[in-house]
Amino acid sequence: MPQPLPPTDTLNAQNHPLPEVREVALADLLRWLQRGWADTVRGGWLSFAHGLAVALVGAALFYLAGDRFWLLVGAFSGFLVVAPVLATSLYAISRAIEQREPVNTALVVKTWTRWQYSRYAVRGGYWSLVRFGVLLGLAGTGWVLTSASLITLLAPVPINTPADFLRHIVLAKDHHLFEGWLAMGGLLAAPVFASSVVSMPLLLDRRASVMQAVLTSWQAVLRNPAVLAAWAAVIMVFTLIGMATALLGLIVVVPWLGHASWHAYKDLVDASALPERFPPEEAR
Repeated sequence: MPQPLPPTDTLNAQNHPLPEVREVALADLLRWLQRGWADTVRGGWLSFAHGLAVALVGAALFYLAGDRFWLLVGAFSGFLVVAPVLATSLYAISRAIEQREPVNTALVVKTWTRWQYSRYAVRGGYWSLVRFGVLLGLAGTGWVLTSASLITLLAPVPINTPADFLRHIVLAKDHHLFEGWLAMGGLLAAPVFASSVVSMPLLLDRRASVMQAVLTSWQAVLRNPAVLAAWAAVIMVFTLIGMATALLGLIVVVPWLGHASWHAYKDLVDASALPERFPPEEAR
């Protein structure tokens, strides 16, 4: 097993070029889903626990939102923005399966906590994951506030229930609020998706800076626009199905899509030019 890079090591992400991005075919989407499902089964209860956690958070949002359905709409759509961060330990499980390493609770705990031990300031260090997560969190928060403001200020009547949203926003013929809401969401979602489709798996897998990860993600999208647009549609449809099944479907959908996204990254990016990430196991 390779040894962790020392804190004084001068080898950092800035000394390496962007990873090579490959072309993929539309048929690869099915393969990503197949491999993602295989990893979900291999991950067992650890994988499904991620889906259960998201479903419980969703249930809590339903409870806390009460009759403020506009808040619920924004929160759930914002979920799609921060989903790559929530799937971080799912990527770690897929990587461990790929490398024939143990898949256990310790793996998940280390994935979410070992950044604390990277106390040295090295570009491309484990803090890159935290920085990128914060950026996506801010984007998701911004959309929640924007969505809530748009619906509450422009809706013809108070939107308190799903039926209100469907009747007065989606099916309304005397205004185009729903179209405007979708367009605004798309303006946010498109660049966020382009920036994150492979960024978090790359940051987990290799010593890369946030800028390198984002630029690589954009390269992947620009080289495979149709395929990755279809992949974004698959993610949205599966997520909507998970939500429409009283959130129970998310227990399966979240780990399935998370593991599948790891395989999308592996097919799209040849990251061998970047050093592997070996975060220190102990505080320095």
